[in-house]
Amino acid sequence: MSKKLDFILGMLFAIATIVFIILFLSNDVFFNWAFERHHNILSWYIRLLFIIPMVVFAFKKSYTGIFASIFALFTSMFWFPVPTNSSSQVLSFLAFEMEYLKGTWTAPKIIMSLAVPLFFIMLIMAAWKRNWKWLLGVVIGAAVLKFIWSIAFGGDAGMSILKPALTGLIVCIVGLYYFIKRYKFTDKN
Repeated sequence: MSKKLDFILGMLFAIATIVFIILFLSNDVFFNWAFERHHNILSWYIRLLFIIPMVVFAFKKSYTGIFASIFALFTSMFWFPVPTNSSSQVLSFLAFEMEYLKGTWTAPKIIMSLAVPLFFIMLIMAAWKRNWKWLLGVVIGAAVLKFIWSIAFGGDAGMSILKPALTGLIVCIVGLYYFIKRYKFTDKN
């Protein structure tokens, strides 16, 4: 794929992500439909796995791959069917998240929410520049901060993300370790 086409497709995925976020936050019917499916804990596990392709595509400097991975990460919250059962902690935490997203957007809340795009920027830059220590630091730091945020603002219900967050973090570290080792090996040969 040419660099120009890669850039154009990448920007289309970036625009699609922005449109998705605007639709998600502004359309109550879509918001509620998506959150019903986000109650399926499988969506909690799969979201973190998109970090690996995002890193691989940033390493390869593919805008299409990077922004397609980000689009997939955001939309994966509704890929699974509505669960028949959910734990009380999951229900409580998702109620908190829904209120957070639909509540009043104050300056501190906006600043705190900017951590999400900042995470993507730092992750992509670290992979783009092939700075493996920075990359692992960003991944680990983001997981720790997400967990702290969940507990600090979601209370005991925030504990419901511990298992998916730790599982995702371990899979990401193992996947990135494998990719880094493979890269260094192929770079030597």
